[in-house]
Amino acid sequence: MRSIIETYELATSNVHQVLAVEGRIEAPNWASSGDWLLVNGDGRIYRVLLDTPVLQLIDTGPAVRCNNDHGLTPDGTGLILSSHHEGVGSQIYVMPVSGGDLRKVSPEAPSWWHGISPDGRTLTYVAARMGRRVIDVYTQPVDGGVEVRLTFGEGHCDGPDYSPDGTRIYYNCDRTGHAQIWVMAADGSGQRQLFADDQVNWFPHPSPDGQHLLYLAYPPGTEGHPADLPVALVLADPDGANRRRVREFTGGQGTINVPCWAPDSSAFAYVRYEP
Repeated sequence: MRSIIETYELATSNVHQVLAVEGRIEAPNWASSGDWLLVNGDGRIYRVLLDTPVLQLIDTGPAVRCNNDHGLTPDGTGLILSSHHEGVGSQIYVMPVSGGDLRKVSPEAPSWWHGISPDGRTLTYVAARMGRRVIDVYTQPVDGGVEVRLTFGEGHCDGPDYSPDGTRIYYNCDRTGHAQIWVMAADGSGQRQLFADDQVNWFPHPSPDGQHLLYLAYPPGTEGHPADLPVALVLADPDGANRRRVREFTGGQGTINVPCWAPDSSAFAYVRYEP
């Protein structure tokens, strides 16, 4: 397996290869400084500088079973992790990106982080509770506190990400038959499907300038969000109109699980795979 981290430039449609490595690397986040990416591989978290791209291990203390649900706080100082190292399932932790104490935020396992509000105060994530495998969207203050459930078992809901003004949360859900892109107010009200097609659509990410929506399209009939399938990256307007497939390759799980836009919205990062 070979992982190729690439960026796609909106203005020119140019694709730039950042780094190609043997093994599975997943889920790039673009740092707010604009000059490096955050990725995961083999349970660890790495920094990739864009001008000198190599995998630089970040010390995450005991969190050495990290999955691809990770990210950065809007100010660039905090690292958000989803890790299995306590042996009870995925839980969400925060720590300084420069190193320091690891603090657990999620009240229960399993919990998988996906987004943070633009003001840096609220996490949105998905979780299963009370022993059920029903995956729903939740929010919780980043400093800890009571979690708020926003969806209620109407299907598998996943991949929540905030709009740049913090008023809405985009997510995917299969409540109408197969995974499609949905949006709701940040308090969970006004849930609506943006469009309907035969593709299995996951991981919506609005651009920081609010002009675009990026998501991952699987072939019809796909169950879940597996790896190593023919997939497409699709750009759309924030309301789901003007959808266009801009990249097609082998990918899926690990391609764009988490927010991946450049801070100036000029480009996005992703991972594709080769056998």
